[in-house]
Amino acid sequence: MIHSVLKKARAILRKEDGAVTVDFVIMVPFYLSVFLASAELGLMSLRYAYLERSLDVAVRDIRLSTGHVPSHDDLVQQICDQASVIPDCTTNLSLQMFQRDPRNWEEVPAANTCGTLHEDDATVDPVVRFDDGAANEMMFLRACASVRAIFPGALFVPVAVRNTDGEYALVVENTFVQEPR
Repeated sequence: MIHSVLKKARAILRKEDGAVTVDFVIMVPFYLSVFLASAELGLMSLRYAYLERSLDVAVRDIRLSTGHVPSHDDLVQQICDQASVIPDCTTNLSLQMFQRDPRNWEEVPAANTCGTLHEDDATVDPVVRFDDGAANEMMFLRACASVRAIFPGALFVPVAVRNTDGEYALVVENTFVQEPR
C-alpha cells in the first residue's frame, strides 16, 4: 500500500502540466507593475516639462514687460494657460517669488513641497510668499503643483506621495533679474 502511494506521488511529481502557468503567475504582476510605473513616470515627466516651460514663458513675459509686474493670480493664470496637462491647475498651483541679493547671497529656502501641501489633507494654500521686486533686483520664483497619481500602487509612487490623497509635488524653480522701468 505504501508502495502504491509512493508510485502515485512520483507520477504526480513527474508531470509537467501547468509549468507555464506557474511562470505566468510569477512574472505577470512584475511586468504589469513595470508597465504601470512607466506610464505614471511618463505622465509625471510630461506634466513637469509643461510646468517648467510655462514658468519659463511667464518669467520671460515678466522680464520683458518692464513696468508691469503681474499679480499672483495673474501669474498663476498665465502659467496654467500654458500647462494644459496639469489638472485643476489654478487651485493646485502655489507660487513663491522673492528677492535675492547676488552680492550678499543668502541660501534659498528649501522647497517645502508645494510650500503648504499638507501631509494630513489635500488643501494647498495659494500664496506662500510673493514679493514683486524693484528694478534690477534678482528674483527667485518657485512654482509647485500638487498632482494626483493615476496608479497610486505603482512601483515608485509611494516614495513620491506627499499627502493622504495620493498627490505628489512637481516643483520648478527659476531666477531672473527685473528689468529697469
